[in-house]
Amino acid sequence: MINRFNAGSVDVLVVGAGHAGTEAALASARMGLKTALLTMNLNSIVAMSCNPNVGGTGKGHLVREIDALGGEMGKNIDRTFIQSRMLNLSKGPAVHSLRAQADKRQYHVEMKQVIENQENLLLIQEEVIELLIEEGKIYGVLTRTGAEYHAKAVVMATGTYLRGRVFMGEVNYSSGPDGMQPSIDLSENLREKWNIETMRMKTGTPARVHRDTIDFTNLEVQKGDEKIVPFSFMNLNKDFSEKEQINCYLTYTTSKSHDIIRENIHRSAMSLGDIEGSGPRYCPSIEDKVTRFADRDRHQVFLEPEGLDTKEIYVQGVSSSLPVEVQLALYKEIEGLENCQFMRPAYAIEYDAIDATLLNRNLEMREIKGLFMAGQINGSSGYEEAASQGLMAGINAALSVQGKDPLILDRSQGYIGVLIDDLVTKGTKEPYRMMTSRAEYRLTLRQDNADLRLTEIGHEIGLVDEERYKEYLYRKEEIEEELSRLESIQINPTEENNKKLEEIGSAKIRNAITLADLLQRPELNYKKVSVFDPNRPERRQDVVEEVSIMIRYKGYIEKQKAQIRQFERLENRLLPENIDYTKIEGLRNEAKEKLMKIRPESLGQANRITGISPADINVLLVYFEQKRREKKD
Repeated sequence: MINRFNAGSVDVLVVGAGHAGTEAALASARMGLKTALLTMNLNSIVAMSCNPNVGGTGKGHLVREIDALGGEMGKNIDRTFIQSRMLNLSKGPAVHSLRAQADKRQYHVEMKQVIENQENLLLIQEEVIELLIEEGKIYGVLTRTGAEYHAKAVVMATGTYLRGRVFMGEVNYSSGPDGMQPSIDLSENLREKWNIETMRMKTGTPARVHRDTIDFTNLEVQKGDEKIVPFSFMNLNKDFSEKEQINCYLTYTTSKSHDIIRENIHRSAMSLGDIEGSGPRYCPSIEDKVTRFADRDRHQVFLEPEGLDTKEIYVQGVSSSLPVEVQLALYKEIEGLENCQFMRPAYAIEYDAIDATLLNRNLEMREIKGLFMAGQINGSSGYEEAASQGLMAGINAALSVQGKDPLILDRSQGYIGVLIDDLVTKGTKEPYRMMTSRAEYRLTLRQDNADLRLTEIGHEIGLVDEERYKEYLYRKEEIEEELSRLESIQINPTEENNKKLEEIGSAKIRNAITLADLLQRPELNYKKVSVFDPNRPERRQDVVEEVSIMIRYKGYIEKQKAQIRQFERLENRLLPENIDYTKIEGLRNEAKEKLMKIRPESLGQANRITGISPADINVLLVYFEQKRREKKD
């Protein structure tokens, strides 16, 4: 029995200092609330236990939105990246996604300094072993040292630490990620004392090999972009031309490495049946890829440095739960890795997560007031998904303490809204990964306009400071002025103008059009139409690019806005919080069960619940219309 003592009180307490916990704590503190951030190890703050990169397809959108709302991830990767690339440039702007390789150690150092210097924020190394709950309301936590920290709201951001277990073939043992200590007692406390049902999830990571043991001679070089586009909107005018960038490399698995996997597949932790949880569908292990895509004789492998002051190379694409000696054998059959030396072996890790359908859309537990959940504990994967939830959980924890309405982003406002809505409405049986295909309104939710969509919201809640807000207003006004200017310039169908059009490779005009209309032609761009715009004012490049996108895709954007208005009709039909769906005649039993469990906040959310049919929605519409008429009478 440990001796308990009162270690003090704060407004908001955050458990876990990974990518979710740090955003949650910083948001709460920046909104003026006294905040404590508890972590099992100060050396694990924003640890990049898997690939040390930020962004990528879909994920880059999340980082831009975090930044627009006043979060830290975008600024921190801008300070610490060692390679930056814009992905999907051959496709439309809706799927352009920024991705940056981070200096793993420096990313941690910089974020730790930000936390240590943040007003209203206490950073403490403590292991939380119990939640303190009374009459359905959380009031604090108990740590292993006996310290009781009291708080008005608590954010749980425990990552992959809850009952973490590492697997390498027949070898498995209790562990957190990257050799860190797991959290056992807290997981038991959630399940056994507070009846919070958990499920097992699994993820994994590849080996790190020593750079000097790789032969790069015949490998394809992956260079960073010459023109750096930053993640943070505050850095749009910053010159990164002198920034040192390092190369990554592309190689491939071979048929021989696949043979080794097939010969030893029975020794993988999954085949042995030791792993209970499901792994991430969109980031499979190498043994999964070889099994699922048996017709392919090779798979891509990216060699990515983990920092400027280390020789560790991350071997992306070859995560595994095979025994270490098998891992080493198959790695040595990959071109360039014939003589590789492991610095860290690959492993799979299994951990506890909750069913996110137990949460409201503000990420608060429905049955425990003041307890918010964020990150991988909710069934998501990835640093960016975690940080997004952490930011929103921290904001909503702070707003709840302040007695204010929660901040809920819907699916038409941001990828963050899509992410959270998917988790709390549909749940997940495997680690959820954000992709552009999940966002039905992705043409209006581009990464380039995240500030225009969300900065105003961040400012209203007190998370975006005046300097940031002033920069946002300047950019917004510049874009609006340029759009208005281009729409006001008329081009008449004169012989001279048609000759200019012919010279720049475009068709003649028969009627007068605006310069904005001309820019909608796919063969033309801002530079080419300058022949009709000799008095063009100087504009920042980011402004020019934003205006060009808005003009070129104007028709499609207007169609999507019409779809959003239709979406909002159902989304604005709010549902009573305590309605008994079991008593509504005409609803199928499955619908009653799902509606009672998830407690949707609107008809729109109800419509997205797996198992709810259009007929069920019609029953609800009729039911509420009858209730409305009865009330009116």
